[in-house]
Amino acid sequence: MKKFIIFDLDGTLLDTSEDIRKVLNETLALYGFPPLPVDKVKRIVGGGSLNLIKKAFGEHFNAIENAHKIFCEKYAENENGLTALYEGEAETLEILKRRGIGLCIQTNKPNAATQRVYADLLSNYGFCEVLGQTEYYPVKPDPTLTLEILRRHNVKKQQCLFVGDGETDVQCAAAAGVDCVAALWGYRTRDQLQKAGAVNFAFKFADILKFV
Repeated sequence: MKKFIIFDLDGTLLDTSEDIRKVLNETLALYGFPPLPVDKVKRIVGGGSLNLIKKAFGEHFNAIENAHKIFCEKYAENENGLTALYEGEAETLEILKRRGIGLCIQTNKPNAATQRVYADLLSNYGFCEVLGQTEYYPVKPDPTLTLEILRRHNVKKQQCLFVGDGETDVQCAAAAGVDCVAALWGYRTRDQLQKAGAVNFAFKFADILKFV
């Protein structure tokens, strides 16, 4: 029996791909780079914003840090008009909330942008904590923040479920010693997630209920 769920954000709770593409392409344009299609953006999302910028611009681009700063500032101000919940998500989150299951968000998205999109689209669903990327904790798959979440909320590892759509989520859950459900509606394929170590899969949002 699970009493606590840690959710990833991008590709798990929200389809943010079009808004990420918009802000990323605005940043690329400032440096004379061509825009990226949304399918490419989906492939490079998941390892944190700095990793996203490195993959978009290329490792040899000599202004990575500045481009990263601009991207983060733009995304924090973005209105998230192209972002949406997934089918069946609202109903499932309401069921989990009624059951008294604690809900938390742990994402590699920069914290300012995380708090903005959470306020815009997810604040009605009773998440007890929303944690984006900051200087204080390493990004997933490092399990440090996951373990800190469990400590803060007095949750045992066997009582927690980690739900995410990326390799970093699967690897983070394994490193933290908690069960994971890989979301197949997100930005990675089943094969990619299996190679990362996933064994439990949710094909649609309501499938999460089978694991709690």
